[in-house]
Amino acid sequence: MDNDWLQMWNTRFGKEEYAYGTEPNQYLKKQLKHLKPGSILFPAEGEGRNAVYAALLKWQVSAFDISEAGKLKAIKLAEQKQVSIDYKIGELPQLDFQPSQFDAIALIYAHFPPNIRSRYHKLLSSYLKTGGVIIFEGFSKAHLEYKKNNPKIGGPGNLDYLFSIEELKSDFKDYEILELKQTTIELNEGDGHVGTGSVIRFVGKKK
Repeated sequence: MDNDWLQMWNTRFGKEEYAYGTEPNQYLKKQLKHLKPGSILFPAEGEGRNAVYAALLKWQVSAFDISEAGKLKAIKLAEQKQVSIDYKIGELPQLDFQPSQFDAIALIYAHFPPNIRSRYHKLLSSYLKTGGVIIFEGFSKAHLEYKKNNPKIGGPGNLDYLFSIEELKSDFKDYEILELKQTTIELNEGDGHVGTGSVIRFVGKKK
């Protein structure tokens, strides 16, 4: 993983305040209501707001990120909420997750670098049980225009880091698509996501 990429996230998460707040992502919150708690993985989980929320709902939660600063704040939040999460630091291929380990995987603004993204998506898919569910929300390629008009909305400033429906269909081929759409939403997540942005939302069930 690029050292500049790691440094950026450690700097962002190294501040006292939570960059994206401590409340869960609203799309994730809505989707988890439809699922029976089981085992769930949160890739690129940052400061832990979504993982901790799932743990409060009695999910068995695993998470990972490259940022040690993010993990420290995630564990602090979990302790405040009196829940437990298993949070690993490192790059996905070295983290020893197992095939068919999880009932659900939640990719919430997990904008991996483009040179590894498809490989990571396919590896993550292998960790999901047959019948398991992917929950995804991330900024679309149309988001750059929104970010140019309002930098407070956040998100990558490089088109290659943003998502298209076609790319998601390619990376998650063996899924029943329950929802897949590009839409404009209002975000209010800490100081990091504030305002109008363009996202892709995807819920898929592994065949």
